[in-house]
Amino acid sequence: MADLLHGPAAPPARRPGHVARARWAARVWWLTAAMWTRALLSYRTSFVLMLLANTATTSLDFVVIVLMFRHTATLGGWTLPELGFLYGTSALALGIANLFVGSVDALGDRIRAGTLDTMLIRPAPVLAQLCAERFSLRRLGRTVQAAAVLAWSLTALPVHWTADRVLLVAVMPVFGSIIFGSVFVGFSAVQFWWGEAREMQNSFTYGGATLLQYPPTVFAKELVAGTVFGLPLAFVNWLPALRVLGRPDPLGLPTAFQYASPLAAALCVLAAGLAWRAGLRAYQGTGS
Repeated sequence: MADLLHGPAAPPARRPGHVARARWAARVWWLTAAMWTRALLSYRTSFVLMLLANTATTSLDFVVIVLMFRHTATLGGWTLPELGFLYGTSALALGIANLFVGSVDALGDRIRAGTLDTMLIRPAPVLAQLCAERFSLRRLGRTVQAAAVLAWSLTALPVHWTADRVLLVAVMPVFGSIIFGSVFVGFSAVQFWWGEAREMQNSFTYGGATLLQYPPTVFAKELVAGTVFGLPLAFVNWLPALRVLGRPDPLGLPTAFQYASPLAAALCVLAAGLAWRAGLRAYQGTGS
């Protein structure tokens, strides 16, 4: 009878799918980052100076490596161009991740100040807002400097280029940045329970990138195994680099591990997503 009087009932509202939510999150990130970029570029001289200072500061890491090779021909059996390759791929992946999601490490500050609640009531994903918060193009300094070192190393390396080696070099920064980005988000989520966990996160992101700038042969096998089967940072560059540079695997792993960066990145995204959802559900606000 109700159908005769009022017509057929409206279908139940559907929640947007994963693709739609991802597009909305990307749009929120883009709009927020654009707002901060416009504010930054209103002081162009200051921006240029900060970019140059950031580039010069991050360059010091590679300067240290170059100075080391003034006293030795190899380090752990690896040459300077090979270390340049490790440095470039590691720093480039970290630089891209830091540019897009690095601001999420300020989560603890927002929780203590009570300003996270403001983001929660907005009709936009909280993670996208946090990742784009105070977005700054000066972080490009690390990316540009790392890309320059990587380009130099590729010209200096005596590599027999094959299709798979070229493809590995092309995708290493992509999947490496996804892995580092997942580490940023996953360890930032710890701040939902422990507000002072920011430095712990830095030890795995910036500290992990520094670790990957040196050959695995200079570290204990237990540590190298931890970066494969524990926190999978070895998939950022160590394992693919073994194939690109024709180096033997110190752990004797199957060759498939050298091509497994996409799988490692997917697992990292899944783990970071679960950690973030768990932390957000556990958050109860400041009470003010």
